[in-house]
Amino acid sequence: MTDRTISDFGEQWTHYRTNAGYFGSVDLLEDFLAPLLPLAEIRGARVGDVGSGNGRIVEMLLAAGAAKVVAVEPSDAFFVLQENTRAHAQRIEYVHGTGDALPGRGDLDLVVSIGVLHHIPEPRPVVEQAYRALRPGGKFLAWIYGHEGNELYLGVAEPLRRLTTRIPHPLLVALTWALYPALRGYALACARLPLPMAAYMHRVIAPLSGQAARLVIYDQLNPGYAKYYRRDEAMELFSGIFDRVELHHRHGYSWTILGHKAA
Repeated sequence: MTDRTISDFGEQWTHYRTNAGYFGSVDLLEDFLAPLLPLAEIRGARVGDVGSGNGRIVEMLLAAGAAKVVAVEPSDAFFVLQENTRAHAQRIEYVHGTGDALPGRGDLDLVVSIGVLHHIPEPRPVVEQAYRALRPGGKFLAWIYGHEGNELYLGVAEPLRRLTTRIPHPLLVALTWALYPALRGYALACARLPLPMAAYMHRVIAPLSGQAARLVIYDQLNPGYAKYYRRDEAMELFSGIFDRVELHHRHGYSWTILGHKAA
């Protein structure tokens, strides 16, 4: 990540500290993993989490039965991560650094990076480090923004981001509150009409609390850098590093990538 993006996320996760309800649930973790990685593979596993933010994914992994999580976070959210996961600290190794600081010991069963790689202008070193961190037979799962299925949304969001990536945090928070009714209204309409991103709205947005839904809006408008990957770009991200790569078009708007390290 660039220093600007790291700073943006530090500000975001020190403001949005809680992960209650569906937003922090094992059910949502399973939705990220499916259909490429069964949730059962988390139980008893040693897992690396690249871009841990305020600890949401770390808590999900532990709740799913991970034996240990190596949590990597470069921003000031690292201290929120430690605070939020203090009750499970004996099962967590904390690394205050960027994704390529994940220890390359070759002893992890799984590495995950959910919602992070698309904010890194040059993500290949992180993917390479994930490969080094895995044991033979290990896997790396990443979830990233997709271009296909998001064309209409990007036509609105990209011009708006030219403004929102420059305004101060309090003003951006106010804007998320102003946009929140429109998001809820669209989610309700998607329950009745075959609108773009209807599956995502029904399965992910509709179950969220108001606070979590506003965070989703903030998360889209805040970071200084965000890339929406086309299918071939998503495959290329892992190709030449991992021995086998699988790809899933999650809810028709994003990509889940699973890289396999040969046994």
